[in-house]
Amino acid sequence: MPKKVINSNLYREATTRHLELETRRLFLKQCALGLGGLALGSMVGACNTKSVGQNPLFDSDNPLAPRVPHFAGKAKSIIYLHMAGAPSQLELFDYKPVLSKLDGQDCPPSLLEGKRFAFIRGVPKMLGSQAQFKQHGESGAWVSNYLPHFANLADEVTFLKAVHTDQFNHAPAQLMMHTGSPRLGRPSMGAWVTYGLGSENDNLPGFVVLTSGGNHPDAGKTVWGSGFLPSVYQGVHCRSKGEPVLYLNDPEGMSRDLRKASIEAINKINQQSYEEFKDPEILTRISQYEMAYRMQIAVPEVMRIDDEPQYIHDLYGTKQGEESFANNVLLARKLVEKGVRFVQLFDWGWDTHGTGRGNDISEGLMSKCQTIDKAMSALLLDLKQRGLLDETLVVWGGEFGRTPMQENRNGIAMEFKGRDHHPDAFTIWMAGGGIKQGFSYGETDEIGYAAVDGKVTVYDVQATILHQLGFDHEQLTYDFQGRPFRLTDVHGSVIQPVLA
Repeated sequence: MPKKVINSNLYREATTRHLELETRRLFLKQCALGLGGLALGSMVGACNTKSVGQNPLFDSDNPLAPRVPHFAGKAKSIIYLHMAGAPSQLELFDYKPVLSKLDGQDCPPSLLEGKRFAFIRGVPKMLGSQAQFKQHGESGAWVSNYLPHFANLADEVTFLKAVHTDQFNHAPAQLMMHTGSPRLGRPSMGAWVTYGLGSENDNLPGFVVLTSGGNHPDAGKTVWGSGFLPSVYQGVHCRSKGEPVLYLNDPEGMSRDLRKASIEAINKINQQSYEEFKDPEILTRISQYEMAYRMQIAVPEVMRIDDEPQYIHDLYGTKQGEESFANNVLLARKLVEKGVRFVQLFDWGWDTHGTGRGNDISEGLMSKCQTIDKAMSALLLDLKQRGLLDETLVVWGGEFGRTPMQENRNGIAMEFKGRDHHPDAFTIWMAGGGIKQGFSYGETDEIGYAAVDGKVTVYDVQATILHQLGFDHEQLTYDFQGRPFRLTDVHGSVIQPVLA
C-alpha cells in the first residue's frame, strides 16, 4: 500500500484550529453570551424598567441612569460626616455625672471580665469627662463646651445615644460602618445608593468622597469602593486643594476636540466588545470615559469655592486653597445642590488614646473639635436656608466609642488622659431628610459603658439611611456568588422612633 503523504500546512492549520477550540477563552466567547452573559444572567430582574424592584440593570446601557426607589423617600441625597478614629461620646454628647464622681477609682472587675480591649491591660482607673456640659434648646439636649456652635443647633438633630458595633479596631469597624462587613470585598454604602438610584447629574459622579485631616481612614479606599458591584458605582475621590481629580486633565498638547475624538474611537471599540461579550464592566468603561470627558468642565466649576460670597466663607470658616474639613463641608453642600446622591467626608485624627498631648481627650480633642464645630453647624444652617435640609440627610459619627476608664497601655497609666476603643455604646447624630428634630433616642448606663435602652446596631443605622432614600434595605440586593447580597447582610431594622 502506498505510503500516505500528509500536507504539513494543512496539518498545522487543523492542529491550530483544534487548539483554538480547546481554549477557555474561545469556549467562553462561543457560548451563549460569553462570561459577561453568565454574570448578567444572575442580575436580570429589572432590565426593562427604571426601578429597583430587585436588581436594577443598566437602563439604556447607562449604569448611572436615574432610577426610582421602592417607595417615595424623604431624602434625595446623603452627606455623611465620618470622624475617622472615633470621637469620645463622653466628652461630647453623653453626659455622665456619676462617672465624674468615680474619677480616679479602680475600674470594677465586672467591666473587664470577658471583655476585649485594644490596649487596656490590668486594672485601669475610671475617668470622668474632661468637658463641661450644659443642656441646650427646647429639647434640653446635653452638648459639651467642646462644640459651642453645634450646641446652638441641638433642636435640629436626632441623637442616637446607644449605637453598638461588634468591632473594636479601626479598619474593621470602619468597614463595618460603611460596607456592612468587617472584611474586605463588600460594596460601600455610597456604592449601594448609587447602584439603586443612579445619578441625577450626567456631568458629575453619583458618589463623591472628600478627605481631610492629613490622612485616609484606616480602612483605606475600600470604605468607598464598589466591592462586587460594577466599579462604576465606587466613590470618586475629589480634592479641595490642587487638581480636583487626579489625572482628569488632558495632557499637554491635546485639545478638547482631539480628546473627544479619541474617546469616541475608544468607546466604539468598547461597544463592539460589549455587544460580543455582554460583560457589564465594559459598560462601566464606556460610562467612565464619557463621564471623565464631561467632568473636565463640571468638576472644576463645582469644586471651586472662591465664587461663594464672603458671608458664606465667614459662616463655614473656609480658607481658599486649603484641604480642610471646612472647605470639604462647603463643597458637600455645593455637590448635593448639583444632584450628587452621596457625599462622604472622612476627617482623620480622632483617635484619642492619650499617648501624647496631641491626642488626649482634653486639649487634643478640644482642638480637633474646633476644626469641625463651626463648619458642620454652618452646613445645617446653610442647607436649611436654601430649603435643602428637608431632602438632605446629614449623618455624623465615628466607627465606635471610647471607654469610661482611662487607657493604661501595657498596664501602665498614661501621662496624658485618653480613652481606649469601645464598641458597646457610642453616639451618632442625624439631621434633615425626614428625621425628627430635637430628639434623643437610646440611653447608656450611669457611666456610659453599655446601652440600657434604645440599643441600635450599625445595621440599623444603615437600614434607616436607606429607608429615608426610599429603599427597603432587605430588597436592595445584588446577586453574587450564588446568592443575593445586601448592605445590611441578614440583619438590621429601621429605627422607627427617629422618623419624623
